[in-house]
Amino acid sequence: MLKDMLNNIQKKSLKERFLLVLGILFFLIYLVLGLMIMFWKKLPLDMEPKYRYAFGGLLIVYSGIRFLRLINTSAEE
Repeated sequence: MLKDMLNNIQKKSLKERFLLVLGILFFLIYLVLGLMIMFWKKLPLDMEPKYRYAFGGLLIVYSGIRFLRLINTSAEE
């Protein structure tokens, strides 16, 4: 499976590879931002804890959706 994924990535054009890397980068950004909002107490956000957890959870769910879309578009090609 890993070998198939590497072959699929190597077959992509430069533009497609760039967009794949950009998609992975933004997935990681949203995931880390969600975790930071939830668990970093000194983050300068004036929110109640329940809203911080809700907003952080929403960002983590959104990063999961982006990751699934990224995987599905990679598998189709």
